[in-house]
Amino acid sequence: MSEKNLRASGNGNRQNRWLFPVLFAAVIALLMFLFNLVSGGAFLEMSNLRVILSHIVYPSFIAWGFCFLFACGYTDMSIGGVIVLGSFASCILGNKLGIPGVVIGGLVVGMLLIFINFLIFTYTKIPSWIAGISLAMIYEAIAVFLKMGSRTKALVTASLEKPYRVLGQLPWSLVFLAVGLVVIYFLYNRTTIGLNIRALGGNKDVAEKLGISINKTLLAVGLITGVLIGIACFLQQSYAGQTTVKTGLTSINMIFQPLAIYLLAQIIQKRINIVICVPICAFILYAVFNILTVLGVPSGTLQEAFLGLFIVIFGVIGQRKVKGVVK
Repeated sequence: MSEKNLRASGNGNRQNRWLFPVLFAAVIALLMFLFNLVSGGAFLEMSNLRVILSHIVYPSFIAWGFCFLFACGYTDMSIGGVIVLGSFASCILGNKLGIPGVVIGGLVVGMLLIFINFLIFTYTKIPSWIAGISLAMIYEAIAVFLKMGSRTKALVTASLEKPYRVLGQLPWSLVFLAVGLVVIYFLYNRTTIGLNIRALGGNKDVAEKLGISINKTLLAVGLITGVLIGIACFLQQSYAGQTTVKTGLTSINMIFQPLAIYLLAQIIQKRINIVICVPICAFILYAVFNILTVLGVPSGTLQEAFLGLFIVIFGVIGQRKVKGVVK
């Protein structure tokens, strides 16, 4: 191929690379306009946009955790239970030590429990989804024990004091989101461990033959995911102020919205990097639920049905070209 043709081909590729993001941004802008139109101008009010933005931060960190988790072919259904216990720790230590306690409580519990999960996934060879459900029941039982205990009930049912909730409020939550985006993008796309994780998910046998340590890579996934879930724990507690005990595997409900965010981002990742997609898709999803609320669609009933429908649709689209069994 001549130099002129090569140059023309390169220019065409660059144009195609930018075409989809531009069109995608135009579609989002059109949706925002339509949402504002049907809501009588309420959707684009600054107070309403602040509500949407405040909702997307901690689910984005959970969805980023899914990026690493699913990239290596594992599923962890206990994350909701981990978030409950991590939020309890953030509240207890936060009320005693202030903002440092909020951060330490969520991070330590999130990192410790997720790392324990991956120790079990790695060395027992139990299918991760089975182990995850079992661990979810254990974490829920621990949360119930803490709530029922005479010495711990007051601690876990207390609300995080308002002065210590700034990390979950604007603009600090968006600062966490922006810093997280940069760090996670670099870690996922520009480091050896990020490459190894994705290679492991692509083909475990091939990855092992290439010299990648399977166990070390899985434990690294557990550590990275634990940090992200730990951050989500203290951001969630800082935003909500209080976390309720979940029983009967209802803690799994806490991961459905982040899962929908991940699945939508997975569909778009061929055009836009999945790490960048996550907060964008979080905004889209919460914008949809926001307009449903504005239009009077009951939360907890029809909105959950919509969420389930979204997960099915996004999952089907995202797995169209996947061969074999999805773990």
